[in-house]
Amino acid sequence: MKRKRFTEEQIIAVLREHDAGAKTADLARKHGISEATLYNWKAKYGGMDVSDAKRLRSLEEENRKLKKLLAESMLDQAALKELLNKKMVGPAAKREAVAHLRNVLGMSERRACTLIAADRKMIRYRSRRPPDIELRTRLRDLANQRRRFGYRRLFILLREQGEPSGINRIYRLYREEGLTVRKRKARRRAIGTRRPILVEARVNARWSLDFVHDQFAQGRRFRILNIVDDVTRECLAAIPDTSISGKRVARELTTLIGLRGKPGMIVSDNGTEFTSNAILGWSKDHGVDWHYIAPGRPTQNGYIESFNGRMRDELLNESLFLDLDQARQLIRAWVADYNTARPHSSLGYKTPAAYAGTLTAPNGVTLAEALIAAG
Repeated sequence: MKRKRFTEEQIIAVLREHDAGAKTADLARKHGISEATLYNWKAKYGGMDVSDAKRLRSLEEENRKLKKLLAESMLDQAALKELLNKKMVGPAAKREAVAHLRNVLGMSERRACTLIAADRKMIRYRSRRPPDIELRTRLRDLANQRRRFGYRRLFILLREQGEPSGINRIYRLYREEGLTVRKRKARRRAIGTRRPILVEARVNARWSLDFVHDQFAQGRRFRILNIVDDVTRECLAAIPDTSISGKRVARELTTLIGLRGKPGMIVSDNGTEFTSNAILGWSKDHGVDWHYIAPGRPTQNGYIESFNGRMRDELLNESLFLDLDQARQLIRAWVADYNTARPHSSLGYKTPAAYAGTLTAPNGVTLAEALIAAG
């Protein structure tokens, strides 16, 4: 049976008939309503005229709208609390946020998109890019082998393997696979102006020396004497031992000169091994200019400090040394890889050995062509 709807005018007219003396049963039968409905009308509209009834209806409608707005506002607040700890930067994050609001709060897609200011076309978009499963696998395997390499060096290694993809594509896959390298500590930066030293761009123009300390698994400490060519960035020697004196440093330098040639200058800090009588006598006998940096200013010896940081980050922090023999073996292998396989960013992502080959010319190089800023 179709439900009959009475307007305010009709309800007021029925109540007036009842007030005029008509019986309740007769009015109910006449208008097709129950006696309970008539009494409910009287409780609600009794004593009103048509204008009052319309005003009451408008108030009820306004109250219903206010309740709806309040409910929507509370829903929006709950949605914002759900997204409080979510970073909504980029289309992927916004798609995830809309899906979360729809699943958790039962919110419609239209309302969720309005709340986070997202276009519904963007939310419904599905990527048509190929999965790149083979490239992702190669990138993951390479990153697992080179755990401290960023996407730029991984891109260089993939390019050497014949991968034609550009660096932007490699970076996207690198981010999607979660291969970002976490920095272990903040990098110190020099404050103020510096006056760089001009060094001739040739092999053996200047060497840098410094020590790196580490310990074995049982807790015994050892040190590594690192020698670096500042121009080619080659690691000329990395000598680990439990004790290295000034005489040992002089002996290792003599051996290295016999294999590679004499350097134009050697730079080091003011450690006791480098300021000993053995080193002073060695530099005088071999005619090598030995330059000491200012105390407490390691940035004046930046090349060897940078190399020490790479060694600690990629080797020492990643390895557990059981004894000195194992340390020598691992350090020797890492140095060979550093010189011949690891791309160096300051050399245009060439390896130090490859860059050293570009500095060798049949007739040598002129001074005007071969000055680089160092230090």
